[in-house]
Amino acid sequence: MSEQSTDLREAVRRRYAAAAVKVTEGVAACCGAEPLEVDENFGSARYADDERAALPAEAVAASLGCGNPTAVAELREGERVLDLGSGGGIDVLLSARRVGPTGRAYGLDVTEEMLALALDTAKKAGATNVEFLKGTIEAIPLPANTIDVVISNCVINLSVDKPGVFAETFRVLRPGGRIGLSDIVADDTLTPEQRAERGDYVGCIAGALSFTEYRAGLEAAGFTDIDITPTHPVADEMHSAVIRATKPTDAAEATAGATGACCGVTACCTTDERAADPSTTVAEAKTASGCGCQNGVTH
Repeated sequence: MSEQSTDLREAVRRRYAAAAVKVTEGVAACCGAEPLEVDENFGSARYADDERAALPAEAVAASLGCGNPTAVAELREGERVLDLGSGGGIDVLLSARRVGPTGRAYGLDVTEEMLALALDTAKKAGATNVEFLKGTIEAIPLPANTIDVVISNCVINLSVDKPGVFAETFRVLRPGGRIGLSDIVADDTLTPEQRAERGDYVGCIAGALSFTEYRAGLEAAGFTDIDITPTHPVADEMHSAVIRATKPTDAAEATAGATGACCGVTACCTTDERAADPSTTVAEAKTASGCGCQNGVTH
């Protein structure tokens, strides 16, 4: 990773850590959780009144997204859902309610402060079918072919490796699985420099892909049935959009082949995983390669 990319990732982490601390400190004070200061294009205003009312105030207050992915993902009873960049947990908790006790909702975030806040909100909500994982969205710590739906709310634009995000999302989805994302997308006429003029990277503007770039990235990862629909403007010639796509049902063999050699480990992230080099352990092989499934989660 380049020095610039490292700096951008750290700037994003600091911003969202500070946001989580602000909400937590508000809870500890007499005034309770107050919504973070964002304009009308972002935050809890993107959710219906009854959705906000059913959740702990902290989860609502910590919302910084540009949409409501749970409203477009068409979640069904019993499904397993993964939220990329889960923040304070609002979309994980809403997903958990929709998939019910036979389903499960995972939240993935790199920021310890947000994870701590999310765990607290899940406890207050009494949610028992949720799990929060620490990690990056470019290296998802879950096995291949295990998730029914991947959602995300204005987070992929913050990644410094968007092809990596799309590839990892494709990997963890089961064949026939789908994505339902909210994200910022730029008109094709805007150059990266022009996007940066409209807002900074940590503010979800400068790092946004164009419509054509977003579609090409998903296609390169293997997705089909791609639909990108703008919902409301967030800057001049830039939009919040709903992105839907599907992992083909015949993708199982290709995905298994790709993950079979993952991280120098065969059968990566399963109970049968073994180091490809017999002279090393699984843990050593994963550490050496920076594997995205180092935790060996086998839910």
